[in-house]
Amino acid sequence: MNEPKLAVSVKGISFGYTKDEPVLKNVSFDIAEGEFVGIIGPNGGGKTTLLKLLMGFIEPWEGQISIFSKSATSYPNDIGYVPQALHYDRTFPISVIDLVLQGRLSRLSWTGRYSKQDREIAHHAIDQVNLTDFCDKSFGTLSGGQAQRALIARALATEPKVLLLDEPLAAVDVQAEADFYEVMHKIRKNLTIIMVTHDIQAIIQHVKRVLCVQGSVMSLEPGQVCEHFALGLYHFPLILTPEQHFAKTNFN
Repeated sequence: MNEPKLAVSVKGISFGYTKDEPVLKNVSFDIAEGEFVGIIGPNGGGKTTLLKLLMGFIEPWEGQISIFSKSATSYPNDIGYVPQALHYDRTFPISVIDLVLQGRLSRLSWTGRYSKQDREIAHHAIDQVNLTDFCDKSFGTLSGGQAQRALIARALATEPKVLLLDEPLAAVDVQAEADFYEVMHKIRKNLTIIMVTHDIQAIIQHVKRVLCVQGSVMSLEPGQVCEHFALGLYHFPLILTPEQHFAKTNFN
């Protein structure tokens, strides 16, 4: 049986914003092609820094990061990024289709016009996130959940191999959360998905692995995640003992 292809490989990276204070130290992990991985951790633990490193916005002091065997700083780096909808200017007068077409800007020809293929890809991305009926609607009129899915469509229009989501469920209601996970399970067939979230109880229902970022990075199976984490209480040890895991599995 063939080993799964590596989508993301992080080997021994360290990084900080001041010389004597590393935010991340000696971090190593791999993510296989097609995985849906959650990233959790306390504020200040290094999640945002890790995102910037994966996207190639900053370079580690030491170590290496590769995305499908290419440097994270190479262009294109095969990553589609979805910011929090609440951090996007909802008052900007733009339609959903024009927003999603932004994902094709790097592919524009010398004429500066979107091609027929660009528009087909944008419409397909909108269809994937179940917003077909909203193509010509103003982005600012969408609900929080719909706006988040529109931003996902824009990322999908870049035709990424890895989709990176930053707190996509911040300030959305229960129905929007359900719609979001429906979309994730639809698109994950062709993507590697990495999702940063504070909603630990929800994410462990949908992923097979969680990376806890707290200065270092520890890979956990959902059943190993301590229930204290859901309360924001990140502590050492980061995983349950075998006895605790047994009790959680058999008595909850």
